[in-house]
Amino acid sequence: MRRPLLVGLALVLALGACGSRLNPLNWFGGSEPAPAATLAPTDLPATAPDARPLMAQVISLEVEPNRGGAVVRAVGVPPTQGFWNAELVARPVQDGVMTYEFRALPPPNGAAVGTQASREVTVGAYLTAYQLRSIRQITVVSAGNALTSRR
Repeated sequence: MRRPLLVGLALVLALGACGSRLNPLNWFGGSEPAPAATLAPTDLPATAPDARPLMAQVISLEVEPNRGGAVVRAVGVPPTQGFWNAELVARPVQDGVMTYEFRALPPPNGAAVGTQASREVTVGAYLTAYQLRSIRQITVVSAGNALTSRR
């Protein structure tokens, strides 16, 4: 009884410690800058128009695996304070690449610029395990740049 338990525990620790694709913690690494020329929003397939402009800049992207899939979390910086109704707008998956547009509405009246920390906007999106089966790369696009996380 004790030996199968020890063998099983050793196997779990070995898979968890290695860089295997079987380890769910290794599914998506950190984010990296994506070439803006290849990810321009005008090159993406057309969908229903969204009145919200693209966020000025995306500064971080994290894909956090969880029990039923993964949470995609992005932080963006608009030009002024007061941006609201922010969302990651999903585009159709193409060749295993899930692309999100980071969009938010500007304040109705002018707003103060403030510090970068006071302007940061955090948004998230949930992907199910079923959706993740066909995705090998996640990209978040803003007006100024794009960040990518790969499996």
